[in-house]
Amino acid sequence: MRGIWAAALNPFNQDLSLNEAGLRANIRHWIDDLDIKGLFIAGKQGEFFSMSVEERKRNFEIAVDECDGKAGVIISVSDQNFDTVFNLALHAQNCGADYIVVHAPVLSFVHERGELLYQYYKSLCDRLDIGIAMWSHPDSGYLMQPEECARIAELPNIVAIKYSVPREMYVRLTQMVGDKIQVSTSSEDEWLDNIEELGWRLYLCSSPPYHLQTRNDKRMDEYTRLAFAGKFDEAHRVCDSLDPVRDAIKRSRPADKSQAFGKYWQELLGQVGGYVRPPMLALSDSEKGAIRDAFETCGLKL
Repeated sequence: MRGIWAAALNPFNQDLSLNEAGLRANIRHWIDDLDIKGLFIAGKQGEFFSMSVEERKRNFEIAVDECDGKAGVIISVSDQNFDTVFNLALHAQNCGADYIVVHAPVLSFVHERGELLYQYYKSLCDRLDIGIAMWSHPDSGYLMQPEECARIAELPNIVAIKYSVPREMYVRLTQMVGDKIQVSTSSEDEWLDNIEELGWRLYLCSSPPYHLQTRNDKRMDEYTRLAFAGKFDEAHRVCDSLDPVRDAIKRSRPADKSQAFGKYWQELLGQVGGYVRPPMLALSDSEKGAIRDAFETCGLKL
């Protein structure tokens, strides 16, 4: 697990069925044109919470088939029901995924979570052969503490964590685990600093790798390569040149419409976007107009 990995949005048709051809086209573009090293499939960006178990399994199969060894595949098998998590994990393992990622469960009335979380991940490690990434995010209602994560990192299957927490927490965990597992967070704004200051080698992951880049404008890939080569002054110059794109995204993205925004931005880039499923909200015409205006002045080369 090295380099830039992206979290896939799932394109849905107008009837809200999965646009399989569109997903395949996006995957080919991300791998062949943008040189993205791995894909995070069926996560929150992909609206897994709106999909049936069978749809999620189909989503896994399409991604593994289309990546076909050209890029890594990490699959979210997250669910509140442990049997569903295990069922999906086994399917991911059997269909050829490289890794799975498991979100920390929502825990009601639990305040001392350390042993519970350890046993939760241990139960999966005991029953699976595939590599497992932890995933901690405020959506669970709490954050896994670095000490809890470091203990879980001792389990044999654990290879990484997507750690969506304040920087001081992921810095502390990085210092605690060394190179035992890959520690990463989804903030592209912090990626270059984390390569330089923490020695990170994995961006895991969100949509910036295919929102900030085009076939003819791969500046995120460029500054990452420069940083990996230790050329940090050059890397910062390239990274800073993307500020107008970052600003355009931040000022035009409506609150609470992340997936709808992401899909429309994809369409402006020539990718397959599509519709969102309930409970996610669609963009209004005025919101689309503001996004389009921001996009046209952001400086990305199509």
